[in-house]
Amino acid sequence: MKAGDTPARGDHWTVLIWMVFGVGVGLVMQWKLEAPSYLGLDVSASTSGVRVSGLAAKGPASKAGLSVGEDLRGVVLNRGTEEESYVWLRTPSDLREGVLPRVAQGEVVWMLPSRGSDDPRVVETFDAATDKAVPVSVGLSKDSQRAKYIAPFAFVAALFISLLKMLIVPIVLSSIVAGVAGVGAMKDLSRLGGKTFFYYMATSVLAIIVGQTLVNIIRPGDGAQLGLAYEPFAGGSDSSQFIEVFQRMVPSNVFNALGDNSAMLAVIFFALILGVAITRSAEPHNTRMREWFVSLNEVMMKMAGGVLKLLPYGVFALMVKVVAGTGFEPFKALLLYMFTVALALFIHAFITLPLVLKFIGGLHPIRWVKAMAPALMTAFSTSSSSMTLPVTMETVHARGKVSKKVGSFTLPLGATINMDGTALYECIGVIFLAQYYASVGGDPLTIAQQGLIVIMALMASVGAAGIPSAGLVMMLTILSALHLPLEGAALLLAVDRPLDMMRTVVNVWSDSCGAAVVARSEGEEGPLDPALDVV
Repeated sequence: MKAGDTPARGDHWTVLIWMVFGVGVGLVMQWKLEAPSYLGLDVSASTSGVRVSGLAAKGPASKAGLSVGEDLRGVVLNRGTEEESYVWLRTPSDLREGVLPRVAQGEVVWMLPSRGSDDPRVVETFDAATDKAVPVSVGLSKDSQRAKYIAPFAFVAALFISLLKMLIVPIVLSSIVAGVAGVGAMKDLSRLGGKTFFYYMATSVLAIIVGQTLVNIIRPGDGAQLGLAYEPFAGGSDSSQFIEVFQRMVPSNVFNALGDNSAMLAVIFFALILGVAITRSAEPHNTRMREWFVSLNEVMMKMAGGVLKLLPYGVFALMVKVVAGTGFEPFKALLLYMFTVALALFIHAFITLPLVLKFIGGLHPIRWVKAMAPALMTAFSTSSSSMTLPVTMETVHARGKVSKKVGSFTLPLGATINMDGTALYECIGVIFLAQYYASVGGDPLTIAQQGLIVIMALMASVGAAGIPSAGLVMMLTILSALHLPLEGAALLLAVDRPLDMMRTVVNVWSDSCGAAVVARSEGEEGPLDPALDVV
């Protein structure tokens, strides 16, 4: 099964049902259980505004870095939007009565520390972009009734995220080593394998670039209200310079890297090198090691399947936690995220791949898509490339006129390492979450980190096959490497069903295009047969 596909056709509908149930429970809790907005700080009067006189341990203001004794002179609301406004703090009541009633849980307010000036401040001359404002996520007081009801759901959601974190390193290591060693073992098909592998890697890179370009133009995560706090990994991100990406790629101690979810680039690099080394080893070591990692991957798939059976309940708990705290606001941002993914999939499927077919394969794209219609419809209805593979092979052979020699090699290999739709989706999902976290206090993505996303999405695509709902695990892998919180990936599952159907179609469409292009490069004339002009 290809990364991003579902292990069974009913699983996503089960997740959707529990997600809707969780949204309903969260809305009822928000409606019935009153809870005031909470910043976690006490203030007193000061000559330059108001002074922080107390901070709640682990409260929003404390996490944001404010300190007792610090003077505050104002608050920016809805920063960066058309509704941006300012509340100047001259007395403590300005905060209690002028700010808190106007904000809801999950929103971010930007506190303006005083610069020690007593000069009158004029709103029109204030430039928020140049001020050292501190972002504070509005939360719920732990003593409120709603917070007490939310606590059990928050515990379950955190437990489920921990189970997913547990899977990251062993799944990535075993799947990439097994995938690389398996591809390298096909020495008798080196020419055909080289062409196929190059095509799949090239189209995956093109898909990632399409997704990366669109998400940076549309920027669906800017100003989103997802109700997720920004709590980075200890130590923060150290990938601000592109050269540091390569420095961190080679682990000085592989066992330390295997024990650190934030060192995923090093784990992937080691797995790739190990896979290549296995293919170059003499027998019986080659076969023994390759089969051992294949077996380990199978076992990890079973473990992942067991954990992912809990997915509906994890999504339910997360939905209750988020919606009870923030209301329906997160779904407004998710709609723009869905549009971005769908548009990127459309561009890759109807522009990028047809251009490849036309100018590299010498084929008529419309004729080819008509011929592939049965496989594409099966992919859309099942959301599973593994279920679609028999139909894809039969369609490519019978309707596409590709020889069984080429199709029987390229299509199963494509179902293993080619995941254009999923790679694109993961790139957009990660950058969407990074944009959101940057708007609530995190650092914006650097060029180096954007490059890291491309590299990791491509590297992960080599060995992501065979993992049920592997798109989620791979997204966690990239978020870990960027030192970003992982909870957002689970939230994206709330809108994953339609996106999964679309990206599976793109995955299968790319596989079929690969078979046609490779067949033409081998001199086959079958894909040019006029019989391809079917209805």
